Amino acid sequence: MLDVSNDVRAEIGDEEADRLLAGDNAPGAYDCTSCRTPGNTEQERTSTVLFVGQETAVLAFAHATCVPSQVVPVSEDQLRGAVRSITGEDTAPSYAPPVPAAAHASAPHFPAPAAPAAPPAYPAPSLTSPATASHASAPSGHSPSGQAPVAQQAVLGVTSGVVLVGQEARPALVVEPTAPIIRPGSAGHGDEFLQLLSEQGFAPVVDLGRPPAPNPGWSVLLAMGRLHAVLMPAPGGGRPVAWWQAHSPMPLSEGWRSAVGRSQKVLVYAAAAGTIGTQPREDQLRAALDRAAARGALVGATMPLAGT
Repeated sequence: MLDVSNDVRAEIGDEEADRLLAGDNAPGAYDCTSCRTPGNTEQERTSTVLFVGQETAVLAFAHATCVPSQVVPVSEDQLRGAVRSITGEDTAPSYAPPVPAAAHASAPHFPAPAAPAAPPAYPAPSLTSPATASHASAPSGHSPSGQAPVAQQAVLGVTSGVVLVGQEARPALVVEPTAPIIRPGSAGHGDEFLQLLSEQGFAPVVDLGRPPAPNPGWSVLLAMGRLHAVLMPAPGGGRPVAWWQAHSPMPLSEGWRSAVGRSQKVLVYAAAAGTIGTQPREDQLRAALDRAAARGALVGATMPLAGT
């Protein structure tokens, strides 16, 4: 009961795809690469999901109700780490031959203004969870006295938690930089993080009792039960690109994974530096979000899982 998409077939070849469909290389029992609960290719519809790095590729399986069959580009380090966690080895399974894949940007991305000076290079981002994590990068401008402003790097903190919306527990991600973020190419010193996100379709959040509006084209990439990236529409169309991508896939709690398994959507909130802070418990995280919303200092978007 396997589904092999045209994209996956194109990567692994017709012969391998046909063997999978015939059951020759199907695993039987498996752990869903999206929700991490058990599945069985002989008893329920199952999607083939091909993770491709720069040098290797790994074929995984997921409930068809979780994600469709698809090709998911990931960094080579993430892919090898996932293989080690599953097999204890640093090589891909024999049915996943080396496949080249396009590299993803690993820093938050905002379109630049029409004709600015070139923005500073962004280092790769990273993150954490109650689950909290940090990473990433946007220019922040402070300078020693008597010198021209020097672009510094703000790190994005990403926290995962379950928040109560109405009477329903919903999976959420909270994004907060460690320092003010300015527009690429700008010489200003103000914090433009929320304005930049508003221009990308995020909406002000005034009431956490209702989920934020959807942001078309944006999605959250989960694989093997971990958070890999937040995706945004490509400027010229085509396959989405990473707005934020983890250096190392971010672990997610069982409660968070269960909540996303029910809704297939993630609530993504964002606040300016210093608004939310580090919150060790989910009730404290919710209280900080409520305070930010009351001050008009919170934006958000509801995003589907990538590929759904």
